[in-house]
Amino acid sequence: MTAPTTDQLPVVVIGAGPIGLATAAHLILRGIEPLVLEAGPSAGTAVRDWAHVRLFSPWAEVTDPAAEKLLAPTGWTRPDAATYPTGGDWAERYLQPLADLLGDKVRYGATVTGVARAGRDRIVDAGRDEQPFTVHLRTTVGREERITARAVIDASGTWSTPGPLGADGLPALHEKTATDRIAYRVPDLNDPAVRARYTGRRTAVVGSGASAFTTLALLADLAKEENGTHAVWILRRGIGTNTYGGGDADQLPARGALGLRAKAAVEAGHASTVTGFRTQAVEREGDQLVLVAEDGRRLDPIDEVIVLTGFRPDLSFLSELRLGLDERLQAPTALAPLIDPNVHSCGTVYPHGVNELSHPEQGIYLVGMKSYGRAPTFLALTGYEQARSITAALAGDQEAAERVELTLPDTGVCGGAGLFDEPENAQRSGGGCCAAPSTLQIGIGAPATASGGC
Repeated sequence: MTAPTTDQLPVVVIGAGPIGLATAAHLILRGIEPLVLEAGPSAGTAVRDWAHVRLFSPWAEVTDPAAEKLLAPTGWTRPDAATYPTGGDWAERYLQPLADLLGDKVRYGATVTGVARAGRDRIVDAGRDEQPFTVHLRTTVGREERITARAVIDASGTWSTPGPLGADGLPALHEKTATDRIAYRVPDLNDPAVRARYTGRRTAVVGSGASAFTTLALLADLAKEENGTHAVWILRRGIGTNTYGGGDADQLPARGALGLRAKAAVEAGHASTVTGFRTQAVEREGDQLVLVAEDGRRLDPIDEVIVLTGFRPDLSFLSELRLGLDERLQAPTALAPLIDPNVHSCGTVYPHGVNELSHPEQGIYLVGMKSYGRAPTFLALTGYEQARSITAALAGDQEAAERVELTLPDTGVCGGAGLFDEPENAQRSGGGCCAAPSTLQIGIGAPATASGGC
């Protein structure tokens, strides 16, 4: 049997999240065969992990035009464009129908463990660009497989790799042995088991983004109903004018309201603040934990810790490829200056495509939240534009690949998540964040390296 030419091979997309599935839709419309590999059991596995959290972006800004074009003949209609979905809504009413339409072009329970040029490790030059990619994966039953691909688009997100408690970017001393008391997600207090975990307890909340605001507001509501419930908000810096966000002046009213609720929780005594505290170690004291700062300060014993310090990309399975990444953000070198969180919010990130997302290794692309590395400024709309541009380039349409077809909303601000089931938040105008919980950048990638992400 004659081996297929490289152009006859599929494009492997890692992750069946919003951007991964949108990429597959664009590939199909370009006549290119996609194969989506998803580690989880369903589309948007990671999104379902924060199903209780409402996005700051309305439906109009979280569905992709190419995906809508494929879905339209099935009778699917986009929900009211002006309303704001929860993560659960997004997964059930858009992502899963799209994945179901793609059928066997999406494989679940497939964790990517490595990507390389066929027959070439990263140091070999000879014939490198002519070789297809080999994608190594492990199935849920433990079987190993190899897939040959013409290109690889990694949309696995960052959800599987949350930032640690340690202030130096590494786990605090004994952090890994205290995971029975440490969580890294916004809690779903509608879940009786989760609610019981925090009821009547002292909980440390570490982080300064919208995820922390959300969690403080939730714990404050719990404290109003359950005596003994108290939050200790730990900030690595001091409290300044922007600690609680933009308040009434915030470009996203729902986010501003969330910051004000966090502030109200502190002022009402449901939460106390500890500033300039950079955690170095975790110590056990009976059934409780004591956090120790690098300056020697020790907090009073606490029952639970919720760490909301951002996410970072898992690059381990790409180690045999020649990636060009910024040394700070771990984003593609040409993209990094455009998304630097020291300069930009989501609304000031210039739309970009294949030129900014290319690497020294031709044919490999990081898209969605994965492309932003550690920057929390990602927009779903930006990810859809990435998918459009890259697939145009793979189809040989360079003019379309380099053309900008995205106009970002004027109110685009970064930072992530609203409270679940907040009707007053669900109708307000705002714009554009990909929307998982805060510095918890939606990442939205599912568990494991082949997660589904933005």
